[in-house]
Amino acid sequence: MNVVVLGDGLLGSELVKQSGWDCISRKKDNFDLTQPDTFDKHFIQDFPEFGAQMLKYNTIINCIANTNTYLDDKQSHWDVNYKGVADLVDYCNRYNIKLIHISTDHVYANSKPNASEEDVPVPLSTWYGHTKLLADGYIELKAKNYLIIRESHKPYPFPYKQAWINQLTNGDYVNIISDLIIKLVETKATGIFNVGTDIKTWFGLTKDEFKTEAVEKPISAPSNVTMNLNKLSQWLIKQKK
Repeated sequence: MNVVVLGDGLLGSELVKQSGWDCISRKKDNFDLTQPDTFDKHFIQDFPEFGAQMLKYNTIINCIANTNTYLDDKQSHWDVNYKGVADLVDYCNRYNIKLIHISTDHVYANSKPNASEEDVPVPLSTWYGHTKLLADGYIELKAKNYLIIRESHKPYPFPYKQAWINQLTNGDYVNIISDLIIKLVETKATGIFNVGTDIKTWFGLTKDEFKTEAVEKPISAPSNVTMNLNKLSQWLIKQKK
């Protein structure tokens, strides 16, 4: 596979570090998900001496998103989290590129606990949750070849002195989540996968190693974003046989 990661934030950088895949950055490479007319210069190699072009990649991992979860700004979330993703889907379809899209466990924020990929997601009442779910739906409906990954991650080492004690999550450190994502990519998984580890709080994850102080989450943050991980577990077991 010729894989490229879009975005060099926390998750994108860790994926590249662990895998050695190429990376296209918003800052370093001036990549703009909201400008589909510029996609060709990043994804297509020109050979003017032969009058030919060649696709650089057959797999694109999109880690670009407006992750300011509680920002009450419809347009900024809409442009990046939904419209930009829709344009990327259409582009990938045109060139038969597989799209791997990083979604979020927040699409389950008002759903039932331990939600599976087949349950009805009801996102957090924010533009972030709304536009991320819209993008998932567009990919499911329109993409010819895709993998949607719903997950949550934190930096490692954990840099904060405090951690939430009253939000249940399957999230984990970015290096752990990245390893699981790479396994799914390399085994050519398709469809929607919940990705994470055992249910915990962020305080439970960080208290022993980083001696964090337990604090309560903001009232606007969901108390339960747990996901059913059976599909992930069964897929990984199957690939080992």
